[in-house]
Amino acid sequence: MCFTEKWGPIFLKVINVIFLIFGLALIVPGVMILANNDVVNSKVLPLMKQLTFGGINMGDMIIGLCVSLIVVGTLVILVSLLGLIGACSGNPAYLDIYGGIVLILFLIKAFAVFMWIENNSKLETWMKTNLVSLLNNYGSDDLTTSETSTSWNYLFMLMSCCGVNAVTGTTNDFDSSAWITSSSAGSKHIPTSCCTGVTSETYSTFTNTACTDSVTSGYNTKALAVVAAVSKKHNDRYSETSTSEVEDISKKKQKV
Repeated sequence: MCFTEKWGPIFLKVINVIFLIFGLALIVPGVMILANNDVVNSKVLPLMKQLTFGGINMGDMIIGLCVSLIVVGTLVILVSLLGLIGACSGNPAYLDIYGGIVLILFLIKAFAVFMWIENNSKLETWMKTNLVSLLNNYGSDDLTTSETSTSWNYLFMLMSCCGVNAVTGTTNDFDSSAWITSSSAGSKHIPTSCCTGVTSETYSTFTNTACTDSVTSGYNTKALAVVAAVSKKHNDRYSETSTSEVEDISKKKQKV
């Protein structure tokens, strides 16, 4: 009993410090993406705005997600501060409120994970099909001629990927694009943005024929379509971890 009385509050303090850091970890990416107009919002979002899902375009969904991260991060920080006050003061009222809020957050998280698992495969298939269709509008291997092509090129560089499906050779997703069908590509089979090491500053002078022409080396092998699958796996692992942490908190709280 003495051991529990001694270590229970310490455990709660440690957990709430972790929650505090987690809250900051949610807020920072949201703020950085919203503030980074020169890289993401003005370059990639024009392409995302051409994708609509349930009447909402993906560009607005990205912005909404950033705002949600900031809101949720702020809420998590407030909850962690409330938990720290309760753990430091020993006031059961604070701990009761804290436990209730944690339970609500857990239920919201469980619902969100359920909806994600339920709809992830449909969303991934929809996104993959529509992105392949949008890639047909790709028409120039530069960062100035076309807003759509520029968005694709920045997306490939930022995500270190190439195409919607994995590029394995000269036959790939770009075959049906306006860039290839109009013969604008010349001897190239994939754009410069698919090559490793290229940046917006070096784009106009970057040359690697093994990448763009023969497609044998020096290009990004990751496909844009894998992003949703990776996110799902991360979500599943995070859900399992969160469930375990909430159960531990509940047990410790009952002993304090």
